[in-house]
Amino acid sequence: MSVRLLLCVLVPGIFFACSAEKDHLIKIETRYGDMYAILYDETPEHKRNFIRLVEQQRYDSTMFHRVIKDFMIQAGDVFTKEGIPPEEWYTIPAEIDERLIHERGSIAAARQGDGVNPGKRSSGSQFYIVQGVVYDELELTTDMRRLQQTFLKFVEVLSNRHLMEEYTRRYQEGDFRGMNRLMLSQRDEMERFFNTSLRKKVSSEQLQAYTSIGGTPHLDGEYTVFGRVIRGLEVVEEIASVTTSGLDVPLDPIYMTVTVEEKLKKEITDEFGYIYPMENE
Repeated sequence: MSVRLLLCVLVPGIFFACSAEKDHLIKIETRYGDMYAILYDETPEHKRNFIRLVEQQRYDSTMFHRVIKDFMIQAGDVFTKEGIPPEEWYTIPAEIDERLIHERGSIAAARQGDGVNPGKRSSGSQFYIVQGVVYDELELTTDMRRLQQTFLKFVEVLSNRHLMEEYTRRYQEGDFRGMNRLMLSQRDEMERFFNTSLRKKVSSEQLQAYTSIGGTPHLDGEYTVFGRVIRGLEVVEEIASVTTSGLDVPLDPIYMTVTVEEKLKKEITDEFGYIYPMENE
């Protein structure tokens, strides 16, 4: 995320401050290997809550209980593990920051849907790590929901019946990316036919991230992103590839142990290559 990749070395005073400051390094151990992560200062409530749960060892022996390949891996159901009644599960106010996006490796808080949670409050314990996919610029800059709605009207025109047949064939084959590509191939024509725009704005940070390392852009602005994996993304890939049930639960449980260590920011940068943003950026 380029907004965060700003060197602390441009100004001597800032470099000294970054060198002397400490941060919390998170380690998530699984049988597939270890992941290391940092948590963002821009989401202080989520950061404090996560660190507190880790220090209390409450995440230990929880599972990656929901895994969807090319999307995300979800974990941290502390409350169920501890037998806490659902009515006592606490939530955290949303800390959604438009600069913190769902690029590959991002850590975000799970939550209930808008119907019962219009404030987008986060679960007090559950989180997910983004795997996602790489997007091309056309798909990323198109309002996919409006595109589909418009496409279904477009194919009602007699001369476009072949498009409906091709769309149906790809749907029956489970080729959902192919369905999207088919609709996108008709975007410009549909815009002319209906005299409308099917575009959407994306930031330069979103465009750079999602067309290079990938992620899940449709979640931006909807869930609180509060950290990122800075080493061990291959572990995310391994876990995302396991066999799951129809409810996306791994057939062979994947348990985790989570620890936290205070380290100098400079040490984290030197060891893991993570570059901290300058203050006030």
